[in-house]
Amino acid sequence: MTAVTDRNFNAQRFYDGDEFFAYKYFGAHKGEKGVTFRTFALNADKVALIGEFSGWKELEMSDSVRKGFFELTVPEAREGQMYKYVIYSKLGRIEHCDPYGFGMELRPGFASIVRDLDAYQFSDEEWMKERTRNFDRPLNIYELHLGSWKRNPDDPNGWYEYTEIADDLIAYVKKYHYTHVEIMPLSEHPFDGSWGYQNTGFFAPTSRYGTAAQLKELVDRLHRAGIGAIIDFVPAHFATDYYALKEYDGTQLYEYPESDVTASEWGSYNFIFARREVASFMQSAANYWLAEYHFDGLRMDAVSRLIYWMGSESRGENPTSIAFLKKMNEGLHRLHPTAMLIAEDSTSYPGCTKPAWAGGLGFDYKWDLGWMNDTLDYFMKQSGERQDVPQKLTFSMYYFYNERYLLPFSHDEVVHGKKTIIDKIFGDYEMKFPQARALYMYMFVHPGKKLNFMGNEIAMFREWDENKEPDYFLLKYPNHDSFSEYIKELNRLYSQMPAFYEMDYEDEGFRWVAMNDQGRNIFGIQRYSRDRGRSLAALFNFSNQDQTYYYTPSRKGTMKLVLNSDWERFGGRSRETESRAEEVSSAFVIPIQLPAFSGRIYEINAERRSDD
Repeated sequence: MTAVTDRNFNAQRFYDGDEFFAYKYFGAHKGEKGVTFRTFALNADKVALIGEFSGWKELEMSDSVRKGFFELTVPEAREGQMYKYVIYSKLGRIEHCDPYGFGMELRPGFASIVRDLDAYQFSDEEWMKERTRNFDRPLNIYELHLGSWKRNPDDPNGWYEYTEIADDLIAYVKKYHYTHVEIMPLSEHPFDGSWGYQNTGFFAPTSRYGTAAQLKELVDRLHRAGIGAIIDFVPAHFATDYYALKEYDGTQLYEYPESDVTASEWGSYNFIFARREVASFMQSAANYWLAEYHFDGLRMDAVSRLIYWMGSESRGENPTSIAFLKKMNEGLHRLHPTAMLIAEDSTSYPGCTKPAWAGGLGFDYKWDLGWMNDTLDYFMKQSGERQDVPQKLTFSMYYFYNERYLLPFSHDEVVHGKKTIIDKIFGDYEMKFPQARALYMYMFVHPGKKLNFMGNEIAMFREWDENKEPDYFLLKYPNHDSFSEYIKELNRLYSQMPAFYEMDYEDEGFRWVAMNDQGRNIFGIQRYSRDRGRSLAALFNFSNQDQTYYYTPSRKGTMKLVLNSDWERFGGRSRETESRAEEVSSAFVIPIQLPAFSGRIYEINAERRSDD
């Protein structure tokens, strides 16, 4: 594909749906003779430019060089000035923001803003050089909404700028030992309550938090602190505000013609990727966030809506959108071989994480929503019911190696009356905490990378609200403070012990030690590193009774307790003594005391064998 080796815009590639650098041509670009504005409006009768540089008087644009490619250079235009396009068509005169604009004014305004993408120079060369897609590295993601993670009392909207929030965010993420942050969509959107998932500016970082240069600085500072940055990306649909992409040139340029698939279930419009110019638009937007902002990955929202018509398997596959996904992901991997492409896909469509050239969709990771639903359903049940549904915890490993899965407890699970993670768990207030600790230990020893939404780390009971920051005051209370310390320690161990992550996607890296042992809600998992002599064993008692499990080591070696969810410092009942590595052998059975609703992790160093 020549489109991903040539970084200069090519009109034929744009028409063919092969362009990944359309933003290098369209939009507003500074040059020696001023700022050149270009927009694609194939069916417009006339296009004019208005802005601060003209006193908002119309300046007619020309498409004499290529039909539908309207262009005008304005010597007086400057960085930071606002502008709009005026589209004349059968719909009349309508003012629009720039589909390729690199900035927009704060809602309810919708003017685009001239931004210089070269204004900020990155200094994260070492990070970018060492970056990988983390298949055999720890990947523990802290998902957050930037506008509500921390509220600014000095701002009327409660927001901090990208650069203002950087120091606090970096310190917090490092304190909790997360490896990456995932920020909910930052592309411009008119309605705060959409959380960024209904966009009007696919190339414009939202002005709620500052400028393009400030966002670049935030990512740069995260990298220099050793923290990766992932951004949510919305390729399926767009907001229906009249000034944005809706009927942009007087026709359905970006959306389906009027039909039952034009509008999504959220009231937004679905992109029509059968139009190759639209494919070039979206591919270029995806590339833009990786290339210009150095994001380490894109988490793509609502992928099911691209696989099936309206996201419904009963409607059948959408072949043009599937072909678009494959081409886009393949192109992005060629351009950014160390960037991660993550699918939020609730379907069982096969091959989501297989390479496009092998017939797959070309993603690196897929959210395991089946694991999430089954696991939470298990913990919603009381102890006596759990013994009858062990498959809620074991079924995931029957299909796990079909894809490269990521385990999410995301924002979707803590809103709209669903309750928060800890509040979903069966029992009263006091009963929920030991179970939550055991739940998270199970999550971390289960194969697959991890994602947790803000507030989960402090066991928040109030559902997330985009207008309020998490209830950090809860840390004044012992149960929440000790739970927070537990999550820090679990995250720290995860990042330091290769058995947690090195062989996530190899079946030799996992085995069940116990699966609902004798119907007692006791489970055991062993995870291996590439050094087969080093592994971990995790034992769980998900019942409401203290129990003993008799563990038989698979080899001679040493066994050391490294984490007990029931230790007193985490709010449990077990005294923590100095842990020593004890000699073990397959000839001995070791009785292990497991308090109710608890888990233990042991570090195992075994003698190596010739077949290792």
